Amino acid sequence: MCGIVGYIGSRKARPILINGLLRLEYRGYDSAGIATIEKNGIKNIKNKGRVANLEKTEGIDSLEGTIGIAHTRWATHGKPSKENAHPHMDNSNTFAVVHNGIIENYAELKKDLKDKGYNFISETDTEVIPNLIHYYYSQDNSNDELRVLRAVTSACKDFKGSFSLEIISNFDPNSIIVVRKDSPLVIRNLSR
Repeated sequence: MCGIVGYIGSRKARPILINGLLRLEYRGYDSAGIATIEKNGIKNIKNKGRVANLEKTEGIDSLEGTIGIAHTRWATHGKPSKENAHPHMDNSNTFAVVHNGIIENYAELKKDLKDKGYNFISETDTEVIPNLIHYYYSQDNSNDELRVLRAVTSACKDFKGSFSLEIISNFDPNSIIVVRKDSPLVIRNLSR
């Protein structure tokens, strides 16, 4: 079973996320990854193997963002590899997602998205999530602050299965959206 962690605050997210992954590593250790919102967009770094491998990955020390999500994986779909590691991003690199659980109808959703022109690089069920969110975002012509939330809500209505999700987006760079359906999700305020 995988483990996910997120952070939003005033400190650099990277060390907090890495520490969270180390505490969750017993839940999965075939790969690990981290995505933070940086000044020039989302930076996604992931690697095969344990969290220690992620910590040695080129570019991880340059992450300055104060909002981020992270994942430690135990494979359910696809072999242990960098391509199958989370976070997963949509084709436009504007949405990043970490996921714990299973999207039972991912093959059907993946085919639908491929028919709409989306490309996939992993063997995971998770990669459909950011792409479906992007699809719904692109179909919404409004220009208000709830557009990302509406896209996430629409996508989640299409998912069958149980899951916990954390989503960050360049379109809403001050937020993390979290969703759960029949899977645990704990939110803790670290300022106390």
